[in-house]
Amino acid sequence: MGLADAMAAMHNVRPEAVGLEDFGKPGNYFARQIARWSRQWEESQSDPIPELDELSAWLVEHQPQDDGRVSLAHGDYRMGNVIFHPTEPRVEAILDWELSTLGHPLADLGYCCMAWHTAPEEYGGLLGLDLAAENLPTEEAFVERYMSHCPDLPPLTSFHKAFALFRFSVIWVGIADRVRAGNAAGAGGADPVHLARCFARRGLEVIERG
Repeated sequence: MGLADAMAAMHNVRPEAVGLEDFGKPGNYFARQIARWSRQWEESQSDPIPELDELSAWLVEHQPQDDGRVSLAHGDYRMGNVIFHPTEPRVEAILDWELSTLGHPLADLGYCCMAWHTAPEEYGGLLGLDLAAENLPTEEAFVERYMSHCPDLPPLTSFHKAFALFRFSVIWVGIADRVRAGNAAGAGGADPVHLARCFARRGLEVIERG
């Protein structure tokens, strides 16, 4: 649960208290992000991914009204981007801040929860694993732990998780475009377009489950 604790601690830091009030544009985070990533998808030379088109359209129609909440948003907060204490279940450091900005805390939480909605072969997800045998928490327990530190936040919904999967899908589309143009190495043997399609499909599954 140290992953949830550290994320909540990061989100509870007030940007203006640490000189980061100009770190990004405050407010309307989801609307701006949906527009940005939809535009990147539209401009891509990738193969057609109907699931991604459907997911993008759904997000535009179902984005919540901006509630004015602003926090430091890491942008890639997950198990692979933290360093744990060697003997205690707590995070010592958070790495890879290149996507960080001022954003909405539920964007990071939804992104971190992608692991419970994607399979191990889909960039290391947890779907289908015996969580108890692996000594891993359920998604519900993880979210509850995070919310215990941020009790004034609205609930995490399917929108936030679908948004995270949409964004991650478009990131893989971008990787595919760069590989095709010869500007990036392959993704460790993975097919970027296949992964983009997988994540878009997972986003639709999250929506269907509600």
